[in-house]
Amino acid sequence: MKSTIIHHLFTAILLLYLSSASLAQTIWEGSVKSTNGTPIPFATVRIKGAKVRAQTDSAGHFVLPSVAKNDLTFVVSSINYTTLTQTVTLTDTTHFLQFMLKPNVKTLNEVTVSAGTFTATDDAKGASLSPMDAVTVAGSYGDISQALRSLPGAQQIGEQEGLFVRGGTGDETKQFIDGTLNSNPNYPSVPGITQYARINPFLFKGILFSSGGYSALYGQAMSSALILESVDLPDESSASLHVFPSSIGVGLQQLLKNKRSSFGFSLDYSNLKWYNQVIPQDPDYFSGPRYMLGDANFRIKTGKTGMLKFYTNRNKSNVGLYRPDIDSVSLRMGNEVRGYNWYNNLSFQSYLSSGWKLAIGASYNYSDIYRGNLLVDATEKPVYIDQEPFSDKTHHQRIRSNFFQPRLVLKHQFRAPITLSFGAEHFYTHDEGYIQDTAVVWKNNLTAAFAEFDVALTKNLAMKMGGRLEHSSRLNETVAAPRISLAYRLKDGGQLNAAYGIFYQEPLPGFLYTDASLDFAKASHYILNYTKSANNRLLRIEAYYKRYQALVKQRPQLTSDGRGYARGIELFFRDKRTFKELDYWITYTFLNTKRDFMDYPYLIQSAFAAPHTGTIAVKKFFSALSTNVNLSYSLAAGRPYYHIRPVETGNYTAIYDQGTTKAYNTLNMHIAYLTSFFKKWKRKDFSGIALGVNNVLGTTQVFGYNYSFDGQRKVPITLPASRMIYLGVFMSFGINRTDNFLDNL
Repeated sequence: MKSTIIHHLFTAILLLYLSSASLAQTIWEGSVKSTNGTPIPFATVRIKGAKVRAQTDSAGHFVLPSVAKNDLTFVVSSINYTTLTQTVTLTDTTHFLQFMLKPNVKTLNEVTVSAGTFTATDDAKGASLSPMDAVTVAGSYGDISQALRSLPGAQQIGEQEGLFVRGGTGDETKQFIDGTLNSNPNYPSVPGITQYARINPFLFKGILFSSGGYSALYGQAMSSALILESVDLPDESSASLHVFPSSIGVGLQQLLKNKRSSFGFSLDYSNLKWYNQVIPQDPDYFSGPRYMLGDANFRIKTGKTGMLKFYTNRNKSNVGLYRPDIDSVSLRMGNEVRGYNWYNNLSFQSYLSSGWKLAIGASYNYSDIYRGNLLVDATEKPVYIDQEPFSDKTHHQRIRSNFFQPRLVLKHQFRAPITLSFGAEHFYTHDEGYIQDTAVVWKNNLTAAFAEFDVALTKNLAMKMGGRLEHSSRLNETVAAPRISLAYRLKDGGQLNAAYGIFYQEPLPGFLYTDASLDFAKASHYILNYTKSANNRLLRIEAYYKRYQALVKQRPQLTSDGRGYARGIELFFRDKRTFKELDYWITYTFLNTKRDFMDYPYLIQSAFAAPHTGTIAVKKFFSALSTNVNLSYSLAAGRPYYHIRPVETGNYTAIYDQGTTKAYNTLNMHIAYLTSFFKKWKRKDFSGIALGVNNVLGTTQVFGYNYSFDGQRKVPITLPASRMIYLGVFMSFGINRTDNFLDNL
């Protein structure tokens, strides 16, 4: 099975590469910038008197199909800029067009629909997050998901990985890379300990974090979507090295002489064994934590507008730990998780004739995960006790999973201000393995078709309308998911956005391994948003309501009878202007949510949801010291905790104990001294020394409680150590990232 999918994947690579040659044609490229040289994203470029138009990307770049005329009049417009009308005489030597727009704060020509989303690109000049923020936000560990927890809507979850957004679980947020699903973005889950992402943030030029109401082009994410767009060709060749006490890594990105193709790779090894000997940990690790990762990529520009990209990532992890057994005095509970994952992503994009754009993608993921639980005595000798509650504490499972997704999207720009995007995708999953003594063999096919219109209804009113049709072979169910968003530009320069949509998601594979009759889980989103961005400041206020249906219920039997709701208000304010070389943002989230799902006996506040959450993040660059200092402070109200167990008679559950944890609060710090260690080299390096401390004040964080079988004892779920400290050196040769670190302050 694995070899068959690999064969199909590399056949797709060959077909995409061959097809790119046939798509090459005469197409005009160009850029749109302001008079100060700043690229202008989302500007409209059209040819007067022709059914041809385009929109610039995040770097201000555009592509237009050729027109059989020598003298053409171009009309270029963008929000807050004076519309430019310019006649250009095109010749055989004309390859690149450049247009400059003058700012005009009184002109509001276009509206961008943005309810429920945060947009970020490397070229963003406003107060929005960028990939660099993912590695400089204090406490993020260079992890995109961790960095996004500093945005409104995300919960401060310290005991497991994933983004918990607006009352949803971490499994309800999905990650997409160049359009296709990254089915396993994190290292395998370990009980009570967060595992981090496998993907390097610098691979991406754009990040779209949708906390609700996202595009119909994506699905199977009931709460939130993290949509990532990888870089095309690098600006120049570069190499990198980092050395920390617990990890070491090297990387290379090589731009070939023709400036039309590149390749790269990176290798990382991390072993926390020695760190844990210096900084005491609870639990007691008997293996690792140990992680090995290697990735590689190539990118080829085909024709004038085609781009073929391939990325592969292989990694292994091993984490083994002991904790005192909660039901005995002398025994310990051992947990071991060993994981192997191989992820591949292939994508191709090109403009066709008459305003059409083609995007093809495919992803393949193979994972092999072993999980084992075992009771041991003081000498680490296994102990087997054939009575409750000890008989269930010895558990072993191994699941080998193949996931494959092909995807096709076509986009057409009509002469009128209307854009149509439509396409289809297929999700194929094949799992094999065992859970205890039960063999697992499971296959599933999910097919989806989607379409979406972007329409400028008036000068100040825009609409995005679309939907998805999805069918699951395992559920034997077909569902339709309509979605619509509206945006209205106000006279004060702000924008009012509204969105509605239905979002479906299959239950987790562990539930689908059974023969239970289950349905798609369903969430209906209602969003109202006000956004204003001006003078390097951004204000965003959003209210929402979500209704959950057909959630999985485990008692009295496995069904899709669960339900729930989430409603709240969120605030985001970012300011990069008031203080010189200082950037800060403030977020606040109010969340009112309840669920009746899993083993919950009735509708109650979810154990992972805090009603109030806030974050202050500050970044300051000290020019005289060449030092960048980042601080973040997060505060969250206490979360509810429950002791839920079956009643003595019947197959129902009841709450035998409950309460609220202490408030969560943590101060994180990250300091980077920027320098060059090899100033006399031809390719001067961009290097630095980094120091980071998470939870500087050492406050005790409690995320919930584990209960003994009889409920007479409970143990808090806390961080493995009160603080996380790291110190190391990083170097980059070829590309000076100083400007990225300063983030245009």
